[in-house]
Amino acid sequence: MATTSPAPALAATSGATARQPTTADKIKDYILTNGLQPGDVLPTESDLCELLGVSRSNVREAIRTLSTLNIVSVRHGHGTFVGDMSLDALVESLVFRGVLSPGDDLQALRDIIEVRQALDTAMAHKVAASMRGTRDARLHDLVAQMVDLASEGKSFPTQDRAFHTALLARIDNVLVGQLVGAFWDVHTAVMPRLGVSLPADLVQTAKAHGEMLRAAEAGDAAALIASVEGHYEPIMRALDEVRPRPASAAAAPATASEARATALDSQ
Repeated sequence: MATTSPAPALAATSGATARQPTTADKIKDYILTNGLQPGDVLPTESDLCELLGVSRSNVREAIRTLSTLNIVSVRHGHGTFVGDMSLDALVESLVFRGVLSPGDDLQALRDIIEVRQALDTAMAHKVAASMRGTRDARLHDLVAQMVDLASEGKSFPTQDRAFHTALLARIDNVLVGQLVGAFWDVHTAVMPRLGVSLPADLVQTAKAHGEMLRAAEAGDAAALIASVEGHYEPIMRALDEVRPRPASAAAAPATASEARATALDSQ
């Protein structure tokens, strides 16, 4: 039987009304209190019942809830483990939101792209500082691949995602890199479902990545921010020029995993 004890779960408050902690709250408190990390095993179902003072059905329901959020991972025949805390659940929700209520002006998709640009812009100074005086051969190769594909009229989703996530991986903020990848997945999944095509000037978009990279390696944050704007400008212009199809008429990936798979398959 487990020997560790959970800390008392704090009741969430909203104004003067206190919400009693749920079993899921108590399990999260247990993970935090005991310093568990992704991949660490949780107590058995019966041990959790005793530790938390709840019923078996409550534990099962809480585990299902936490599993959908990637907070825990159930491996049948092996047990329940702390999850990898991926942002897939966030991505799925945002994709659905973007397709369900796009509006006539595609505002939901604009919001997603603006968040992507905001992340790239906000981290420009850190990226420039971390890459000043360096040369990343892998990033230069990705840029060359994007330019070549664009010149042939082909899209470059795999290279695009790899470029943006690798660029942000150079700074000491893991969450930003994860968010960049997550919003890329949302953007890529939502655009075709709303009938929005890729910008016609793919070459400009591809070359903008090279400008971003050169600015970062020169340590020039201002030039990096300017090139980020140049990168997103064709995408925003494409939204201004298109009349979206009904979401039901578009065949496109609906989930984060499908978006990534589609990017890989297109190459």
